[in-house]
This record gives sequence, structure tokens and C-alpha cells, in this order.
Amino acid sequence: MLKLASAEQHLRELSPSAFAALGAEGVAYIKPVEVDGEWLCAVFLADGRQVAVVSRRDLAEVIVRQNDLEPVSVH
Repeated sequence: MLKLASAEQHLRELSPSAFAALGAEGVAYIKPVEVDGEWLCAVFLADGRQVAVVSRRDLAEVIVRQNDLEPVSVH
């Protein structure tokens, strides 16, 4: 389990371009962002481009899946 946690932490520390270079073009990540004092869910492509901000995580997942991408959480 320790190796998995270590690998997961390593992935979170990758730059957007390094993450995209891993072949993650079909992945979008979802992370919480604060906008005007309100916590929302942002959708980012593997290269780091933000493509959407919505009020709920389930909506973010729908956006990702409708665009033939696999959602990944970033905390």
C-alpha cells in the first residue's frame, strides 16, 4: 500500500506537460477550486488547460465522460 501512495503522490507532483507525456491524453482531472469565495469543481485536460468549472463533482464527471475522457480526482 505504501508504494501505491508514493506513486500517487508522485503523479500529483508532475507538471501538466510531464503528465500529458505519460500518454494521458484521454484523461481529464477534476479538482476543487475557489472562485469568489465559493468552492467549485474544475475540469482540466492532461496538459493543464482548464476547460470547465461547475458547481458539483457529478456534473464535472458528466462533462468529462461526454467528451470521451476518463475522470481522475486531484485533491
